[in-house]
Amino acid sequence: MLRRLLARVFWTFSRWTLKVESVPSRPTVLVGAPHTSNWDFVLMLAIAWRLRIDIRWLGKKSLFSGWRGPIMRAMGGIPVDRSDPSRVVEEIVTRVRDGESFCLVVTPDGTRQGHAHWKSGFYRIARETGLPVTLGYVDRTSMTTGLGPSWEVTGDVSADMDRIRAFYADKAGLRPEHRVEPRLREETAGE
Repeated sequence: MLRRLLARVFWTFSRWTLKVESVPSRPTVLVGAPHTSNWDFVLMLAIAWRLRIDIRWLGKKSLFSGWRGPIMRAMGGIPVDRSDPSRVVEEIVTRVRDGESFCLVVTPDGTRQGHAHWKSGFYRIARETGLPVTLGYVDRTSMTTGLGPSWEVTGDVSADMDRIRAFYADKAGLRPEHRVEPRLREETAGE
């Protein structure tokens, strides 16, 4: 109830416009991109709470220390130990296979400068669980944010990423200078 109220207040007074192609009807891997600012987190919560989507999101372990831990977990956070990223994929796959039902928000491009590729965890999770991918976005140039299409990955990494690149081609993020082109390292490994 409180979440819906907070979301209603946010969308009433926000300069942002929420656009939704479709609300996921089942658990999904929700890609949040371009993820160029930590303010994207506020937009993500506002979208999820407005649309009544039960989300989980991955965050660095340090966000969950001390007094912040219970708050972050209550908002759906799952702490990630970045020293062993493959373990994160295994944990999420196990949760889904054990029957947990949620939309997992993943920001494969991160907010730090200097990245040349997206992290592939979102793709591996979708592939190993059979969950569809939903493309969420933030676009400062049009002041819109929301959800685009949902679809199941095919296993053809290049073709699936071409589809993702086409969707995000005109999306700038909050800080366009930090935008990372949607490309996985696996796509360029053979080049």
